[in-house]
Amino acid sequence: MGRKEPYASQEEFRKRVIHYPDVPLVELVPGAKSHIVSAEKITLSFITMEPNSYFATHRHESEQMMIVVDGECDEIVEGRLYHIKKGDVILLPSNIEHGAYIYDKDCRAIDVFSPGSRKLRLDHCASWL
Repeated sequence: MGRKEPYASQEEFRKRVIHYPDVPLVELVPGAKSHIVSAEKITLSFITMEPNSYFATHRHESEQMMIVVDGECDEIVEGRLYHIKKGDVILLPSNIEHGAYIYDKDCRAIDVFSPGSRKLRLDHCASWL
């Protein structure tokens, strides 16, 4: 079956497609950097956490799903540790206390937040330090 629809113009393409590595990196906490892409109702964070880094426990209104794409870490959720590795998805409901320990290797993940925000709230990230 052949395609019937025309390809999008360059202008149309640029309005819908983002090559996330081209999005500037933001340091969330020491040892953790992310490319953050947001729409009206969802935010994606393409995060790399360096060995021996730590996210202090924190809460936020958005629900979060973390998809581990490489490496592993211990996610702290309400005072319990969850060892998650490549291929795992951890679900974090709104306002649940959570953080993370990263050990001897990088951990790369995609975080999905809903509702999202068109701007990164750096004041929220500062609470993780």
